[in-house]
Amino acid sequence: MKTVRLTTAQALIKFLNQQYVHIDGEEFPFVEGIFNIFGHGNVLGFGEALEQDSGHLKVIQGKNEQGMAHAAIAFSKQLLRKKIYAVTTSAGPGSANLVTAAATALANNIPILLLPADTYATRQPDPVLQQLEHEHSLAITTNDALQPVSRYWDRITRPEQLMSSLIRAFEVMTDPAKSGPATICISQDVEGEAFDYDLKSFEKRVHYVDRTPPSKRELTGAAEIIRASKKPVIVVGGGAKYSEAREVLMEFSEKYNVPLVETQAGKSTVESSFHNNLGGLGITGTMAANKAARQADLIIGVGTRFTDFATSSKTLFNFDTTKFLNINVSRLQAYKLDAFPVVADARTTIEALTPLLEGYESGFGSTITELRDEWYAERDRLSKVTFNRNHFTPEIKNHFSQETLNEYADALNTELAQTTALLAINDTINPDSIIICAAGSLPGDLQRLWHVEVPNTYHVEYGYSCMGYEVSGTLGLKLADPAKEVYSIVGDGSFLMLHSEFITSIQTNRKINVLLFDNSGFGCINNLQMDFGNGSYYCEFRTEDNQILNIDYAKVAEGYGAKSYRANTVEELKAALEDAQETG
Repeated sequence: MKTVRLTTAQALIKFLNQQYVHIDGEEFPFVEGIFNIFGHGNVLGFGEALEQDSGHLKVIQGKNEQGMAHAAIAFSKQLLRKKIYAVTTSAGPGSANLVTAAATALANNIPILLLPADTYATRQPDPVLQQLEHEHSLAITTNDALQPVSRYWDRITRPEQLMSSLIRAFEVMTDPAKSGPATICISQDVEGEAFDYDLKSFEKRVHYVDRTPPSKRELTGAAEIIRASKKPVIVVGGGAKYSEAREVLMEFSEKYNVPLVETQAGKSTVESSFHNNLGGLGITGTMAANKAARQADLIIGVGTRFTDFATSSKTLFNFDTTKFLNINVSRLQAYKLDAFPVVADARTTIEALTPLLEGYESGFGSTITELRDEWYAERDRLSKVTFNRNHFTPEIKNHFSQETLNEYADALNTELAQTTALLAINDTINPDSIIICAAGSLPGDLQRLWHVEVPNTYHVEYGYSCMGYEVSGTLGLKLADPAKEVYSIVGDGSFLMLHSEFITSIQTNRKINVLLFDNSGFGCINNLQMDFGNGSYYCEFRTEDNQILNIDYAKVAEGYGAKSYRANTVEELKAALEDAQETG
């Protein structure tokens, strides 16, 4: 056996450079690069190895561990899980900051390789700086908090453990059925420990991502169920997007007159202009999609988890008359809602099903067109809504005096409503631009209103709805598609949660656009409070003497070195967007 003497960290970097994926006849490197914040536990291990020879890996300095991990998640999500960034952090607080991001990746089934440093394997210098101590176990470290939010988790305490752990991690990350975060914690002394590694470990390794075909039994059963239905509706989930099922879904829908409705993750799989696309489903969906779903006697879930927002907490469907057919690479997801499960790739399954239904046609007739027309009339109305202090709803007036309402209106200094602003943005920016959002009331308005003209340009993280994902994720979008304009659509609450990688984008000259909606508070939850009869309690941003906290976010951006704009009218908003598009 031929060997090469390397430190554990050197061996890891060398291994990452040799991992490739093979998808639909194309082969390319799987690991694009590595985000880092160096500190205790990784600067003298990973840092040294990367400085000596990073190979083809792009090395990017992050500003917050959660933020750079969110950027890595958005990168992989936008590239349909075909590439990843790894993330290395110091021990202790650095690794603890990964927990929220790991959970975001897990909820969305997005591959990311997390490499947090760990405490000393020898335990000789314990307790080291940033190490936790437990009376009942010396083996527990901060990194154990990552176990429940990782699809795969391991701790390396000997150099010879590394290769088998890495192979297992990459098997998980490249499996569409269980893709998610892989966490490998490496003891900081072991990172620098030398070992004679087998040279074969560093040969090119190709991970084949094959499309799982449906069985004959699954196809026959699915075809029978569809033929027996009068009004089937297809729910397009994130799995349909990752499967790149756009063309086959459109063909199936058109041939058999079956409407398409979308989850947040599935939106932009098929463009909004497709005549059978009725838009978002559920609580944050369109009335067109929800009316179709209510009429349906068969719901065909294609790559969806059927979360509560998509199903309106399971109140949307008529379970007495509606059956379910689920197509999903995950057996867990395929079994939901007591459906007939087809555990297979979405695109492959729809392709195989289409010819089996010759002669079939749904009973929707012209209803799909009528529902679309009705919804687009409502969408047009929402594009012209203005905020007027004299026209507050009765619910709001019950909680606030007119004096307080006037104060709020004066402080925000705008009559621009959120729906009006979003539709103005939609009409102004280039159609191939990519938008990103995650939390608050914005995802709901976007799922209903945003018109997608170019596939895969709508990127809303609603699997975990993680506040703080938006700005960091925009950097990931720019890394994934450098030629396109990318826009973070973010509320002031989420912006304050986390926007650290805004600095990284400026530092690395990767242009991102941040569209910050300022309502001085956690407006979505404030509305939830008051809609259920509570007062407005600690969801607004107010001073101790009850004045609205009016932050000039444009100055914050200017302080970072960004060009900033203030827009309180549609005209100002459009002018700012047009100028920003011209700014390199």
